[in-house]
Amino acid sequence: TMVASPNAVLMAGARPVFVDIERENLCLNLEEVVGRITKKTKAIMSVPINGRSPDMERLMAIAREHKLFILEDAAQALGSRYKGKHLGTFGDIGSFSFSTPKVITTGQGGALVTNSKQLSDKIIRIKDFGRIDRNSQDHDEIGFNFKFTDIQAALGIAQMKKLKWRLRRKKEMYGVYQDCLKNVAQVKFLPTDLTQTSPWFIDIVVDDPIKLSHYLKSKNIGTRLFYPAVHTTKPYKGQEKFPNSLWAAAHGLWLPSSTFLADSDIISICQRIKEFYEKN
Repeated sequence: TMVASPNAVLMAGARPVFVDIERENLCLNLEEVVGRITKKTKAIMSVPINGRSPDMERLMAIAREHKLFILEDAAQALGSRYKGKHLGTFGDIGSFSFSTPKVITTGQGGALVTNSKQLSDKIIRIKDFGRIDRNSQDHDEIGFNFKFTDIQAALGIAQMKKLKWRLRRKKEMYGVYQDCLKNVAQVKFLPTDLTQTSPWFIDIVVDDPIKLSHYLKSKNIGTRLFYPAVHTTKPYKGQEKFPNSLWAAAHGLWLPSSTFLADSDIISICQRIKEFYEKN
């Protein structure tokens, strides 16, 4: 995941405890989750990467057994589902991101969803200087100023009208990439059920993503490497070993994923990838 996930835990005064991921979906290894739970554990944060999720039924069962909260950092999972249910709606709180590269955007910012009136009121107070009624000057507690601007809200409403089309187009694009690269042995796609998953980025796994990225850049094609494993970054560097996280960071590459790409653009990008492997 991105460092934003553990950063939020630290900023709330808690301590993030890391576990490794599954290679098949880049999400929590639930066996390791169970092994890391202690009497001090308060919550489990699930991060569905690129619309893929762990076994949410088992995750919820683990949380119930140990009386833990579930937080879903669904920044990359807007529109994706697990067995027909939207990711971000399983846990106590789900968060979505509307930053510029997401499926829909408000420039920056995001949204929280919950079925709990108590948590909803708490969130409203935290984001608006500690008050529940924005027309009142009574403040029940200390809060922040995390409110959307009216311009962001207007942009978000307009973007929501395009959401279904954009989710559908993302799935179409993923299918075109898969079809174009299916005979390139060096390129692997993670298992992705497009009836449930709406990919945010087109992600592939290759032996040397940096070399491929540089080649595509020389052809004016932008790409992006997977996130570094969080436990290797300076704020969180420690002695723990998470081999699957290291593998993902070393082999993952995001390909151009804008919904404005035509199928012909995708075919051209794939042709450049084929050229790279013909030369290497």
